[in-house]
Amino acid sequence: MKSIILSSKLLCLSLIILLSTAFSCGGSNSNSSGNESSEASADKPVAPKVSIATLVSEQQFNDLFPQRDKFYTYAAFIKAADELGMIKVKVTRRATSVYQLIRTDKKTGKSKVVRQDADWNEDWAKAKPDSNYTINYGNFCTEFNADINKKELAAFFAHIAHETRHGVNATYTDGLMLIHESNTTLPYIAENDEYPPVAGKKYYGRGPMQLSYNGNYGYASDCILGDDRILLQNPEMVETDPVMAFKTAIYFWMTPQTHKPSAHDVMTGKWQPNAEDKAEGRKPGFGMTINIVNGEVECNKGENMYNMNDRIGFYQFFLKKLGITDANCACSCATMKPYHY
Repeated sequence: MKSIILSSKLLCLSLIILLSTAFSCGGSNSNSSGNESSEASADKPVAPKVSIATLVSEQQFNDLFPQRDKFYTYAAFIKAADELGMIKVKVTRRATSVYQLIRTDKKTGKSKVVRQDADWNEDWAKAKPDSNYTINYGNFCTEFNADINKKELAAFFAHIAHETRHGVNATYTDGLMLIHESNTTLPYIAENDEYPPVAGKKYYGRGPMQLSYNGNYGYASDCILGDDRILLQNPEMVETDPVMAFKTAIYFWMTPQTHKPSAHDVMTGKWQPNAEDKAEGRKPGFGMTINIVNGEVECNKGENMYNMNDRIGFYQFFLKKLGITDANCACSCATMKPYHY
């Protein structure tokens, strides 16, 4: 595979360390402090939303990814979306980097504190309330009308296709060919108090979104499984369990980062730029999702940036295949400044 295909792994280590610390959706219960219980109040159980299977059939999926590795099946994708769709996570932040995360299983209504940072109850942290939001994974490609949902699905497919392609340029038929990045010798380990690496384990890019670094494996594990230790201790699950692989990709798509909105909120029109975003050239549209996924490498680099154009090509290809258009695409991030952590 050409090196440009996995350029999202070329971010500098200092950037990744900061990202891994902040972009984490779950933590060890041993990090909890204060008087708050690991068990939160229960919600009323809810029924699943309509399955994403209503948007794309198995025949369509196979047609969109004709050269895919047999690891990536339609059944695994649908199961991942349906199962993760029964999870929501409330994220509360104090003083920029002090987190509490409450994970709710909507099927049972049970909620649990899966991360509460050691400084959560410090007076200086309490004095600086920052933000709170809830990530409802059941909204993945199901929150709005069929056209919006299909646009979101086309955008999601475009990114996972680009991240895992291994074929002829500009054919857009070679997505989901790679299960992990080609170079598996690097451990992708960064210092992280909440999600320390496990000795002997490597956290190189795996799955449709090429999840990498221990911080991101720990965050994903807390959100998806309610226990950061599972993927930190068993990162290979993302390349041996296709349902888990797709869950990590959906998790990444739906989960905001410290200063970035989620790609889901961008593609559904829920995110609108603030004054700072406008000054940095950020605006709603597919181009903004490129900034979220790999802006440091691909955005603000002009219109001839190959990776950016490859993602755009996949997006337009999938839109056509799904029978929809995006007339106001705002597809490029050529003059859009990336986020700095």
